[in-house]
Amino acid sequence: MIMLWLPAAVSLLLSSSLHVAGDAGGGVASLFVRRYDAIFSFGDSLADTGNNPVVFDWYSIFDPVTRPPYGSTFFGRPTGRNCDGRLVLDFVAERLGLPLVPPFLAYNGSFRHGANFAVGAATALDSSFFHGAGDPPGASPFPLNTSLSVQLSWFDSLKPSLCSTTQECKDFFGRSLFFVGEFGINDYHSSFGRRSMQEIRSFVPDIIRTISMAVEKLIGDGATTVVVPGMIPSGCSPPVLVTFADAGAAEYDASTGCLREPNEVATLHNSLLLDAVEELREKHPDVAIVHTDLFRHVSEMVQNPDKFGFQKDVLSVCCGGPGKYHYNTRIICGDEGATTCVDPSKSLYWDGVHLTEAAYHYIADDWLHAITLSARATS
Repeated sequence: MIMLWLPAAVSLLLSSSLHVAGDAGGGVASLFVRRYDAIFSFGDSLADTGNNPVVFDWYSIFDPVTRPPYGSTFFGRPTGRNCDGRLVLDFVAERLGLPLVPPFLAYNGSFRHGANFAVGAATALDSSFFHGAGDPPGASPFPLNTSLSVQLSWFDSLKPSLCSTTQECKDFFGRSLFFVGEFGINDYHSSFGRRSMQEIRSFVPDIIRTISMAVEKLIGDGATTVVVPGMIPSGCSPPVLVTFADAGAAEYDASTGCLREPNEVATLHNSLLLDAVEELREKHPDVAIVHTDLFRHVSEMVQNPDKFGFQKDVLSVCCGGPGKYHYNTRIICGDEGATTCVDPSKSLYWDGVHLTEAAYHYIADDWLHAITLSARATS
């Protein structure tokens, strides 16, 4: 039985400042007692380890992550990740002594140590919500049909190869670590500039409900540790800043250069998500549900770039085309005419909304602190 103080303790821990420098090394690992045999992940490009190229191929869409300089920092080659190197999920797997989580759609080996169902551009809500019946010919296919419910169906299709009875599944998934998200970025970012902020705010509760139902479903399958990440500060994201390039000075936070209204949407999402997590904790006191605060993590990096070794122009991407924030919708990372910064570890943003390996490394450290706490409380 989890002690009654666990939810508050985990929330307090994740509200603290990011740890830098030495904490990213052996400090976290030395505190952690391994208790997971597998990792299962659902999400979007912040977690996708290689499903993206497969899905894009289904739609005959070229995927830029299949070419350099993607993957150049750590892997030395493109891996299907929207990053120069490793993601938070990769760092977590490494610290737990597990293999990097294989992409479900692009891997032919065993999934006994977990599977990653996350896909770049995935939404929480089904894609039909965004397209409806009125899409004109030639309209963008995004968001693609890779929503959270679709990813859960892939998980269900995999289950028979992992366990054969209800009890066997509960035992296996009870020894696994689950990540549900981050979800929401693509729901909101694909709507910015196309729908009013009032309309976007109106479907935030639907997104939270979808995430909550997914966590409930996984708990029913046997999950005993579930990590539920919150939203990033969308108003600091270079693609969003470019979308609202004509915004007036009053629409920006003067201290950060971030847009207020998109960040307010993210704040609403995170507030409702935390409420949902608290309800799930009360309903399932024997399950460790770990809420992680991406908004706070990224905001702290934007506000204090020097603390993390980032460049002063922190809102500019490392790899992109000419233009403000080094982000250009017509000349993207890897295109002829695009340029890549000399040292990606000095940048917060890699190619747009996606962060660099360096940024993910700092975030992973804090997430591992939270997972460590939950593991201690449930062991």
